[in-house]
Amino acid sequence: MSILIRQSTIILPDRETLIGDVYVQHGKIAAIAPTLNPDDLSTDNQPLEIIEAAGLTLMAGVIDPQVHFREPGLEHKEDLRTASHACAKGGVTSFLEMPNTRPLTITQAALDDKLSRAASKCVVNYGFFIGATAEILPDLLTANPTCGIKIFMGSMHGALLVDQEEILDRIFSQGDRLIAVHAEDQARIAQRRIEFADSKIPAKHSLIQDNQAALNATQLAVKLSKKYQRRLHILHMSTGEEAEFLRQDKPAWVTAEVTPQHLLMNISAYDKIGSLAQMNPPLRSPRDQEILWQALLDGVIDFIATDHAPHTLAEKGLAGSEDDQLNQTEKSSKDTVFLEPANVPSGMPGVETSLPLMLTQAAKGRCTVHQVSQWMSRNVAKAYKIANKGEIRIGWDADLVLVDLNNYKPVRNEDLLTKCGWSSFAGWELTGWAVTTIVGGQVVFADGKVNADVRGQALRFG
Repeated sequence: MSILIRQSTIILPDRETLIGDVYVQHGKIAAIAPTLNPDDLSTDNQPLEIIEAAGLTLMAGVIDPQVHFREPGLEHKEDLRTASHACAKGGVTSFLEMPNTRPLTITQAALDDKLSRAASKCVVNYGFFIGATAEILPDLLTANPTCGIKIFMGSMHGALLVDQEEILDRIFSQGDRLIAVHAEDQARIAQRRIEFADSKIPAKHSLIQDNQAALNATQLAVKLSKKYQRRLHILHMSTGEEAEFLRQDKPAWVTAEVTPQHLLMNISAYDKIGSLAQMNPPLRSPRDQEILWQALLDGVIDFIATDHAPHTLAEKGLAGSEDDQLNQTEKSSKDTVFLEPANVPSGMPGVETSLPLMLTQAAKGRCTVHQVSQWMSRNVAKAYKIANKGEIRIGWDADLVLVDLNNYKPVRNEDLLTKCGWSSFAGWELTGWAVTTIVGGQVVFADGKVNADVRGQALRFG
């Protein structure tokens, strides 16, 4: 089907904006103009769908470069179908998924299995990391297609934990594909876990996995990257110290990302929502938030990722009636029960809320809509060398999202499509919600519903 999107505010590259029409044909953006006459369009005998979009804003679809969709092996938390439906509702048209599934994605066979599952289930585009292990399996260098190598330097256990410098050095020294690191110092974390064993304060998790643990690992990763001129990406940067370090010592081939939760939440969230605020790396101080924001605005941090990592409410220690679970985010600090961080899995969902969270910040004047598009689409495609995505250009893939910047509505757990059914941002009033999401020239989300018949494509990386 061909699509004509009429009279939206189009977010074009290079900070240009046009109120006009976009014509989509054969999965590509075929024309952009102030006005396009449907009678003049060559549709090759395809049906033409006209989307009246006056008052809406058209953006390149979001590319979320760090998600944990739990399949295979942990489908009780999330699976590729439910997660991709959540993506479509959130305006996310492509994702890059992490290797800590069961089995681990550390071989070509495991990667092929994920690609096959995604081809049959995902309504948006998909790509997968391959995980590094201390064994340095041969498939680490040869498995394809993959967006890169994921290294857990800390906050991990089992085969995916790679925290010895000599092993990290060997991985950095071999091959040339992108390396993305979860940068936390496992030795420091272990030491501080002992030091704070008897602490019962809500922010204990942030004290154990402190700023220094993050800085130590980031500095080591950059050192090895510089040693071998190796392409490095630092995942979910969380501290002001890391941002200031990169400001002073960031090679041209190093990129970094930040999550909406690290920009918009701080350690006070533990008092409000308890274990729903626990993630790795942890939430930080208001000072860290301000430094991260400035680093993002200045280009020291390159883009946004969600680190979508759902767990069930029962796993988060919130077993009870459904009403009690859904109302957890409204409880006062005196009602929040302290849960030992070691007994609670870290992570929160995010693909449905990331775009409206950031567009709400644009509405508040913290940034611009063009910057949001750059951080969530263009820069991600550039960093991972994903051709013809991330911008609205003639000839590029028609991965698009129409958003409403004129109205606000709250995040409601009962409205979410993620299987876990909760959000740490429940109750937040946001603007910029997706009205229509288009993947490869097909409408995948409209009128509040997902078109489950659409299938995304496997991403290719240059």
